[in-house]
Amino acid sequence: MRYDDIIIGAGHNGLTAAAYLARAGRTVLLLERSDRVGGAAVSARAFAGVDARLSRYSYLVSLLPRQVLTDLDLDLQLTRRRFSSYTPVPADPARGLLVDNADESATRAAFRALTGGDEAYAGWTDFYARMRRVAERVFPTVLQPLRSRDDVRALADDAALFDALTTRPVGELIESVTSDDTLRGIIATDALIGTFASVGEADLRQNVCLLYHLIGGGTGDWDVPVGGMGALTDSLAAAAVSAGATIVTGAEVTSVDPSTGEVAWAGGSAGSGSAVGGSLVAGCAPTVLNRLLAASGAEPIETEAEVEGAQLKVNMLLTRLPRLRDASVDPAAAFAGTFHINEGYSQLEQTYAVARDGRIPDLPPCEIYCHTLSDRSILGPELASTEAHTLTLFGLHLPARLFREDNETATKEALLATIRSLDSVLAEPIESVLARDTDGNPCIEVKSPVDLEQSVGLPGGNIFHRSLQWPWAERDSEVGTWGVETAYANVLLGGAGARRGGGVSAIPGHNAARAILG
Repeated sequence: MRYDDIIIGAGHNGLTAAAYLARAGRTVLLLERSDRVGGAAVSARAFAGVDARLSRYSYLVSLLPRQVLTDLDLDLQLTRRRFSSYTPVPADPARGLLVDNADESATRAAFRALTGGDEAYAGWTDFYARMRRVAERVFPTVLQPLRSRDDVRALADDAALFDALTTRPVGELIESVTSDDTLRGIIATDALIGTFASVGEADLRQNVCLLYHLIGGGTGDWDVPVGGMGALTDSLAAAAVSAGATIVTGAEVTSVDPSTGEVAWAGGSAGSGSAVGGSLVAGCAPTVLNRLLAASGAEPIETEAEVEGAQLKVNMLLTRLPRLRDASVDPAAAFAGTFHINEGYSQLEQTYAVARDGRIPDLPPCEIYCHTLSDRSILGPELASTEAHTLTLFGLHLPARLFREDNETATKEALLATIRSLDSVLAEPIESVLARDTDGNPCIEVKSPVDLEQSVGLPGGNIFHRSLQWPWAERDSEVGTWGVETAYANVLLGGAGARRGGGVSAIPGHNAARAILG
C-alpha cells in the first residue's frame, strides 16, 4: 500500500497531524502500538470495578492553542480553575498560602500573613504580569515558522526579563523576585516539574521548562479538560477518521526506511505488514525513531545521548477530601488548584542533591491536582453523588536512574516516601480516606519513570521525550523552518521531541502537517 503520509504513534500529536493532513485531502495511515489511541493523553478506569475515568498520565491543558481546536472543529470543553495554588509553609504546615484568582484582596492578605508585609505580593504580581505580557507576544509564534532569537526578543518587548530568563540560571531570576523561601519554591516548581535539574544549572534546561509552563495560551493558565484527557484524544481521533485517515492500533512499528519511505510493523487489526509513505511523521520520541531507522540500516537523527525523566505519577480515588493541618483553609479550595507539598526553594535544591547522588529523598517534593473539583463528569452517576474525589500526584526529583536496577522495590520505596511527604501537610493520613476497589484494594496507582517508558514509550520516563528546547531558532539554518525537520527530507518529528514540543500542546503535530502541506 502507498499513502501520502504515514504517522508513527497515535498520541495527541500524531492524531493532530493526521487530522490536518487528511482534511487537506491526503491519504494518511496512522500506526499505534497500543490497542487504543491517545498515548499519554488518555482516560482510564484505573481501579477494578470503580466507575472513575482518570487522566492516567497527563492531566491539564496549557499549551494547546485554541486555533487547533477551531481548525479541527474539536468537541472539547476546557474550564479554568478559580484557585491558582495552595502551598503549606514547609517549616510550619499549619500555615499556608492560598492564591485565589477571583479574590485579589484575600490573596494579598494571605501574602501579608506569610511574609509580614506587602512587598512580596508586589514583587510577585509584577513578575507574573511581565511574564504574561511576554506570553501574549511569544505564544502565537509557536504555530508559525521559527523566528530568530533576536526577533523573538524584540517581539517580547521586555529585554531585561527576556535576557534574565534566557542567558542566566533561572535561580538568579527567582531570587530577584522575592526573598521568601516558600514563594521562591512556588516559582521554581514550574522550572523543575518533569525536568531533573537544579535552579542553578548552567545549561539552562530549567529555564526552558519555566518558559513553557508560563506561556501557554498567552496567559500561562492551566485548564481542566472536561471529561478528562481522553475527551481530547477521542475528539482528535474522530476528526482524523471523519476526514478519511486510517488508524491501525496494536501495530508496533519495527523499521523506518527513509530511502524508500517504507514503514514496517508487527501486529495490528489487519496483521503485520508494511506501507510506503511520501512523508513520514514520527509522533514517537526521537530515540524511538532512531531505533526504527537503525533497523533499516539508516543513520540516526541528531538527538541526546541519554534521555531521562524524573517524576513519580500517582493516581488516587478518595472517599472524601482529607483535612489539612492548616485549619483556616477549606480543603475544597486548597485542592482545587495546584497543591504544592514540600516544595520550598531550599527543599527543592536539597532533594535534587539527594537524588543526584543516587538516593530517594525522605520527603520528595510533589504537587497534587483534583480533577473532580472542576469536573465531576469523569465519575459515574452513583460515585458522583457521593463525596468522592480523584487526586493526581506528580512527584519531582525522582529520576529514572533510581529505578533502573530494581524498579519494583524502588517504586515501593518512592511511593512510601511520597505518601509520607503528603501526610506531613494533612491532619489525617491519606490512607484513611482512600476508596477501595471491588477486590478491597486501596484505590492508588503509581507509575515510575521506568513504568512510563514501558507503558507509553516515554524514553527514561521523560514526559517531554527529551530536554525541552527554546521555542525559536537557535541556529541560522533553522530560521523559517517549522522545527520538525530532520536530516531526512521525508522524515519529520511530529511529537513532543520536536522544537516547541513537550506537554499536551498539539503544536508539533500541527507544525509537522504545515511543513508537509507548505
